[in-house]
Amino acid sequence: MQLFLKGNDFHFELENICRLFLPQEKIITHHTDFPNGEETGLVAVCSLATSSDGATLSCRLCLEAFDEQLETQVCADETPDAAAFRDRCELVLCTLLYRLLVKLLGFTQTWGLVTGVRPVKLLRRLVQEQGEEAAMAYFRDVLLVSEEKRELCRRTLQTEDTLLALSRPDSFSLYISIPFCPTRCDYCSFVSQTVEKARRLIPVYVEQLCEEIRQTGRIATELGLRLETVYFGGGTPTTLSAEQLQRLFHTVETAFDLSHVREYTVEAGRPDTVTPEKMQAMHRAGVSRVSINPQTLQQPVLTGIGRKHTVQQFYDAFDMARQAGFTNINTDLIAGLPGDTYTGFADTIEQILALSPESITVHTLSMKRASNIMLQHRADYRVQEDAVRMVRLSADTLPAKGYIPYYLYRQSRTVGNQENVGWSKPGCEGLYNVYIMDETHTILGCGAGAVTKLKKPGSEYLERIFNYKFPYEYNTGLDEMLSRKQKILRFYEQHGE
Repeated sequence: MQLFLKGNDFHFELENICRLFLPQEKIITHHTDFPNGEETGLVAVCSLATSSDGATLSCRLCLEAFDEQLETQVCADETPDAAAFRDRCELVLCTLLYRLLVKLLGFTQTWGLVTGVRPVKLLRRLVQEQGEEAAMAYFRDVLLVSEEKRELCRRTLQTEDTLLALSRPDSFSLYISIPFCPTRCDYCSFVSQTVEKARRLIPVYVEQLCEEIRQTGRIATELGLRLETVYFGGGTPTTLSAEQLQRLFHTVETAFDLSHVREYTVEAGRPDTVTPEKMQAMHRAGVSRVSINPQTLQQPVLTGIGRKHTVQQFYDAFDMARQAGFTNINTDLIAGLPGDTYTGFADTIEQILALSPESITVHTLSMKRASNIMLQHRADYRVQEDAVRMVRLSADTLPAKGYIPYYLYRQSRTVGNQENVGWSKPGCEGLYNVYIMDETHTILGCGAGAVTKLKKPGSEYLERIFNYKFPYEYNTGLDEMLSRKQKILRFYEQHGE
């Protein structure tokens, strides 16, 4: 697709609107040259012409016999300042392009014009500014969000607000990255290393990580910060041995004051990495929440996506967690996996509900360019209509079984342009998920690929500190990691209350 811009630089949002409908299409944006009638394929021309009293905005969309244009005016006196006028023009131009794409392709988007990751955060801001009724009307009339997604967003917001109220200006969460997996799943694009390739890196990695945790703990103690949640993610943390996990848990316990911790989560995401010894080590260390993620309980689908475990191994891992004493277990599912069907997904939901986990996270498959599915140009992932039905099934079924939505986020290039939702039994919500998605308070990150996000209390201001991405870089870069951590002290000297 070719996108021509005249009189504006709204390429980011206009490209995002195009990706809602054409997620895998390459978009070539032109800021200077304009179509001469010889272009082939889909062409969009988005123009803005200003005048003393406002602007004229137009959008033209052409594909073979289809050639239509929409135009409208924006008055300058409708907005309080130049920034608001620009934002209004951008939104109107995006709306024109959206309406033309709907007419050309014959379907709407349930999320309308919403392209951002955090629609609940957007709704919260609008509610604070305008009240709930006006905010919901804005979602409906301006952003063109469907009734089902508006209501899902509103319900998620209600749950989130009770959890956000627990955070204080001096609160923070701790994220610890274990970027190793038994194998790479075909849908994954995360920076993680398979154990087969990276086994030799793990002992040094654990050693370095312990030192970074200790140094981070000293900084948090010096600043008087209050630790609310701990999250071991990855990768697959349970790729490590029980002894290596015990060492990390002990390091966290000695480096940080855990007396205020409300939630301590470990991703035991791959059932084939779970053992009774690891579960017992986690429980003894005070881990309160584990995530065991089958993604699907259809064995042919598991095999087809390169996920090297069986359905029975998931059941075994879940039982190990219960036997170890865990009363808060999350399971992740993915709607829209290659080879899955609506009937298969419905069966997976039924099997999961029979286990009665405390929370169920339903993701929609995101077609990341670096994933094997995309690199292999696999043809059978195009299950858009089924994916939409799968997500709708979960949104209908889970509330009927007592689960409430507690966090929600969106990704680009999801099949059917759907969302990811965390559902939980009341009182079992994943606090870390809410805090990181809302950007509520500081997140201190340790390990390869971890990002420290420093939040200025009482504002939306964030600063980020990036660790090295790859384990081999991390293993030789401890001094640099510890040097970067000193930025935390400088940030709070400048912005702390």
